[in-house]
Amino acid sequence: MKTLIVIPTYNERENIIKIIPAIKKSLKGAHVLVVDDNSPDGTGAAVKSIGRRDKNVALIERPGKSGLGKAYVEGFKYALKKKYDYIFEMDADLSHNPEYLPDFMAAMEDCDLAIGSRYLNGISVVNWPIRRLVLSKFANMYARAITGMPLTDCTSGFKCYKRAVLEALDLDRIHSDGYAFQIEMHYKAWKSGFKIKELPIIFVDRHAGSSKMSRKVMLEAAAVVWKLKLGMIK
Repeated sequence: MKTLIVIPTYNERENIIKIIPAIKKSLKGAHVLVVDDNSPDGTGAAVKSIGRRDKNVALIERPGKSGLGKAYVEGFKYALKKKYDYIFEMDADLSHNPEYLPDFMAAMEDCDLAIGSRYLNGISVVNWPIRRLVLSKFANMYARAITGMPLTDCTSGFKCYKRAVLEALDLDRIHSDGYAFQIEMHYKAWKSGFKIKELPIIFVDRHAGSSKMSRKVMLEAAAVVWKLKLGMIK
């Protein structure tokens, strides 16, 4: 079985040189695809350097910042074209611990989409300011209440798909970004009848760099749940 881990980046050089070796250590044989938005800090060059030593590390370079959702969609299309069986998404900033990767693979034996949840066993978040934690918790309660999704972490960005899920979803019709992208993907997979399983994870705030969270991202997520509920997003 071929496994690909898709990681979107913008100014993550310091983190990407740490997370790729950690992924390789935790999940033997996994391939890594970095989708970089022309990071001025040299993230793309760092990935190229690693790729010269490891042919299973690939890079897609985009001309500029085009959004998290589009980065993942581009990575997913690459995965389908290259016939990968399992496709992960995770952040570059080490908030998603690569040591969980074998747990995800074990979970895939009886589900189609495995999601790493920060809220399955209470609250498992480290080093977040209380405002950010309250916002995240409320966003998940809001998304769950409006959409009806039976998930504790609707906005999680740490997950693994079977290729059948991505094949069934029309990736060209995914236009959301940030939290909204995660909600839209989860909702469409759920409404398509795929089996979803949540796994408990401990989320640790980024080691380096700056968060990409913004007011625009939050407002988009708030609007997307209603668009999904009302059938305005197909």
